[in-house]
Amino acid sequence: MELTVFNKEGNKTSKKIKLDDSVFAIEPNDHAIYLDVKRYLAAQRQGNHKSKERGEIKGSTRKIKRQKGTGTARAGSIKNPLFRGGGTVFGPRPHKYVLKVNVKVKRLARKSALTYKAQEEGIMFLDSLEMNEAKTQAYLTVLKNLKVDDKKTLVVLPSQSDSIYKSSRNLKGHQVRVAGDLNTYDILNCKNLIFVGNAHEIVQDMLK
Repeated sequence: MELTVFNKEGNKTSKKIKLDDSVFAIEPNDHAIYLDVKRYLAAQRQGNHKSKERGEIKGSTRKIKRQKGTGTARAGSIKNPLFRGGGTVFGPRPHKYVLKVNVKVKRLARKSALTYKAQEEGIMFLDSLEMNEAKTQAYLTVLKNLKVDDKKTLVVLPSQSDSIYKSSRNLKGHQVRVAGDLNTYDILNCKNLIFVGNAHEIVQDMLK
């Protein structure tokens, strides 16, 4: 598949890029995508939820009523989970939500996602995107020139650029990623995937 390269003004250039079929035109594996997306979303959870159990509640340890003769159930502590303000039974404890997925499966998932994106004609190429200072309006102008300002867009850069990142972070539905950090979830969660410069070559080398 060959795609035309655009410039920042939204005009087509004379350059054309041929996509590697081993990355952008494979037989997609939906289960690999499911596993990798599940792993990514699980990793976003902090896992710091915690409720106090009866041993952690602050309160008196005296026996609150006599053992027999009250006509009600025996009770030995105000921290009993049955009482208001008592400890929680089997409450949540801090733990990690990390799921292990093999490297080959992750690679297959990303190639499958890129294949789907290529089939949907959702991949674009931009010859360069340089910004000396962080300006949201200047970044938005480039998106408008490319006619993707009203769609979910993921811009993939060949290397880190703080000015581009800061210019985009205030725009809802528009994200910026470095080629080395591209993941399956981000690929599927955008309408348009825009590779800047040689970012696609970095992705292809990473997934071969």
